[in-house]
Amino acid sequence: MQALGIAGPTASGKSALALAIAASLAPRWPVEIISVDSAQVYRGMDIGTAKPDAGERAAWPHHLIDILEPTETYSAAQFAADARRLIGEINARGRLALLVGGTMLYFKALIDGLDAMPPADAAVRAAIDARAAAAGWPALHAELKQVDPVTAARLAPNDAQRVQRALEVWQLSGEPLSSHHGRSRSPGLALPLLSLEPASRAWLHQRIAQRFDAMLAAGLVDEVRGLRARGDLQPDLPSMRCVGYRQAWTALDANDLSGLREQGLAATRQLAKRQLTWLRSMPRQALTCEAPDLQAQALEWIARQLSAPG
Repeated sequence: MQALGIAGPTASGKSALALAIAASLAPRWPVEIISVDSAQVYRGMDIGTAKPDAGERAAWPHHLIDILEPTETYSAAQFAADARRLIGEINARGRLALLVGGTMLYFKALIDGLDAMPPADAAVRAAIDARAAAAGWPALHAELKQVDPVTAARLAPNDAQRVQRALEVWQLSGEPLSSHHGRSRSPGLALPLLSLEPASRAWLHQRIAQRFDAMLAAGLVDEVRGLRARGDLQPDLPSMRCVGYRQAWTALDANDLSGLREQGLAATRQLAKRQLTWLRSMPRQALTCEAPDLQAQALEWIARQLSAPG
């Protein structure tokens, strides 16, 4: 398969680099981009997810953007299956698949494969959500601790998405989620991965601030108002837990936007820290994202990957 990955923390310049690479490789290596982003999958969430604009998407085909309503969920297993299918289709068109984004769980699922798990069951999830609405997620976390203490120990009591999944697996299989780890796995993909990593945390924090300010100026709060006005969204949905959206929703609930910027920046900095921690545990070629010759270094790395045997 002809596929390469570009990963990095939020605001590190992944998308801009990917578009520059696509322009440089054409026409010898026409590129199609696969988004590796758990927020860009949702329709109607454009400003806070920093989606590529219409011109960029017209110039270079993009995949796994705007594929779901924000009421829906999307898993790492679904991403891995979709990405494998798309890579095959892109290669069949004689093109290079460039996987670009910051959802490291998605990259890991694709590269390492996943433990076999029971598929999601909408009815079971609805029942768990109803119990959580009545008793609260900490109560369900306590319940999980009784049947799967290993998983419960690594989850926060209010981590609704993961507590829900662990209880769902228990109810569907009669076995704790932790017992499924290490069993038969879906195959992994040998994806060469380029990682953009800052030499200076201050540089990345400045970039995060510039981007969040631009989102606010572009109408992030109004975007979240519109999502709330739909009437079918709740703050505990995966879509509404995305950084920026969660903070804007909470601020609108309180009818107080005065702290939104600082709360959004703090949450985004924490996200970037988690992304870098993930990356440092993964095989990759790291480049300094603030380097003035970043594009040249990236193109050299890509040339080596494309000329490698096999």
